[in-house]
Parts: sequence; structure tokens; C-alpha cells
Amino acid sequence: MVRIETNRSGEMEVFVRVVELGGFSPAARASRMTPSAVSKLIARLETRLGARLLNRSTRRFILTPEGCAFYERATRILADIEDAERAAGLGEQPAGRVRVSTSASYATHILAPALPAFLALHPGVTLDVVQTDTVVDLLAERMDVAIRAGPLKSSSLVARKLGETALTIVAAPSYLERCGEPRTIADLERHNRLGFGYVRAVDGWPLRDEGEVTVVPATGRVQVSDGEGLRQLALAGVGLARLAAFTIRADIAAGRLVPVLEHLNPGDREAFHAVYVGQGGPLPSRVRALLDFLAERGRMS
Repeated sequence: MVRIETNRSGEMEVFVRVVELGGFSPAARASRMTPSAVSKLIARLETRLGARLLNRSTRRFILTPEGCAFYERATRILADIEDAERAAGLGEQPAGRVRVSTSASYATHILAPALPAFLALHPGVTLDVVQTDTVVDLLAERMDVAIRAGPLKSSSLVARKLGETALTIVAAPSYLERCGEPRTIADLERHNRLGFGYVRAVDGWPLRDEGEVTVVPATGRVQVSDGEGLRQLALAGVGLARLAAFTIRADIAAGRLVPVLEHLNPGDREAFHAVYVGQGGPLPSRVRALLDFLAERGRMS
């Protein structure tokens, strides 16, 4: 019986191009194939795997759950092949694109100042930084690394801790001149308490009074989707905000923001982690290079 050899890595590469370029035609151009040849290759791949990878319509396609899983594994395998070839020929210099999901606060105050050093250290690596405070699905969004604040839920993700930060209620001097400074928990009822427009692990401001912690809802007239937006509103004198210390340290030193109710601060701290899909296998050198750099230069306090 004649055995037909299958170029599995070649099939994976074409499939990954279809997903990342958004269609058969652009993948065909990138692969120097015809669209019909790409379509037939994907059909053969699905037949061999015994699973549908793409749900197709006349104008677009959607990855099936099996397609998402195969895409994630295929990209890792192709990255490992690239790393192996680079290690053999070039001394394993990290290269390629790393997609990072991070909050605007971390990107502004920690990541951006450190990036020049990382890019100089790894000239072959390019970064695609997506700013959002929303917890994204790394596989569905095709992210290599996500920076997350707060307690981590149990999952298959691997985490590296980047430190932790205190939290402080602050206001602009202009707001305090207009509305007065709160001295007690009861005083907060007459203040505009700026908060986030999504549910957080602690959905409110914990304050300790006479040994007991009370969580005060941040139910002001403005809700925002990220911490940096909250900081900008506080700087503009819109209201009170409870913010991470690493984002407002310079503002407090310059007098742009003033801490309030510090005598009621319970001293809780928010942890930050870099999370990634590990699954026990080796990481691509480009991802490992970024994680090692963040562990050293991307920490906060």
C-alpha cells in the first residue's frame, strides 16, 4: 500500500494564514497559491482531522471551537519550529510578533517607559499592544501575554507576578475647593465617586473605621472602562477616584491630586501578573524574552 506523505507543517502554516489574514484569498496570495487550492487544502485538513475547523459563509468564516484549539496549537508548533531553526543557525535570537493585552494604566506608566530598552535588547521582536481593562480570552483574541490586575481565577493559564500596588482615594484640588474634603464614610454620600463601568473583584471602595471594613459603592455620575480614564477624570476635577499608587505617585508629588480619607485606608494591595498559555510546553523565545524582561523591568509597587 502506497503511503501518501502529508506536509503537516505546511498545512498548519496555510491554515494559520487563513485565520490571521481573514480569508482564503489573502492567505493564497501570501502562500503563492490559488484561492481554490487553499480551500481544497483546508478541506483535506478537516477530513484528515475528522473535525470542522471553519464555519464558512459566502463572505466570511468563523472558527469552530475545534478550529480555535487547532489554531492555538498550530501557532505554537510553528513558533517552535522557527525557534529551533533560529537556534541552530543564529544562536536563538528572539524574533517575531508578540501580542500583549494590558490595561491602559500599566501601558502608560510601566510598559511604555520600559519599551525602548526592550526593543533595543531584542531588535527582531515586534509588539502588538492592545489596551483594555477587560479580561480577554487569550486563545480567542490570539494574545501571547496578558497583564492582569487583582486576584487570579483558577485556569489553565500560567502566571508570573509583577508586584503589587497600594490603592488611594484622591481628588484634584479644584474639586476639593468646590465640594469640600470628606472626613468620614458618611461624608462620601454627598461626593461624586468615580468608578469603573464593569464588575471588579472588589466592586467598591473598602474603608476601615473602628476596626470594621465597609465597602462604599463607587456610584458617581461618571463610570469609565479603564483606570487611566479614571485618573484623567480625577485630574480634571470631576470627582473622587480610588487609584493604584503607581499611576498617581507623580500627580501627588506635583500637587495635581490630593489623597483623602487616608486615615480610613485599609491598606489592601492589588497584585499584577503576566499570564500566558503554558500547557507545560516550551515557550517561543520571543514570548519568553518579553516575560523575562517584564519580570525585571515591568514591576510596580
